[in-house]
Amino acid sequence: MSTAFGRLKGWARRMKSEVYALYLAYRDPRTPLHARLFAALVVAYAFSPIDLIPDAIPVLGHLDDVILVPLGVALAVRLIPPHVLAECRRRAGERSGEIRPAAWAGAAVVAVLWLLMISLAAFLLARAV
Repeated sequence: MSTAFGRLKGWARRMKSEVYALYLAYRDPRTPLHARLFAALVVAYAFSPIDLIPDAIPVLGHLDDVILVPLGVALAVRLIPPHVLAECRRRAGERSGEIRPAAWAGAAVVAVLWLLMISLAAFLLARAV
């Protein structure tokens, strides 16, 4: 059991480093615009203090952390030129102890999505009554 926990812990550490490398790649001018935009979205969501699916919801609450973030990272990695990504991964490894970037923009996007869903539900409920 401890071996599985160790592998999971290592995977989480690598994922955190990969997200930080995406953050560095997003800021690199050699990264194409479409890759920068997508990487910024993934990084903002990964570092956001607000999740699309709240963690308080059993099972579903952790699906975004286990499925959505890694899928977003995998797609963003494919969009970034390999030489830029390699350099950003190296820099992320060197700065592994730094504080993660603030992602209030990601929190704002998630909050707006929740407000839109609540507004839509209220509208549909009012219309049904």
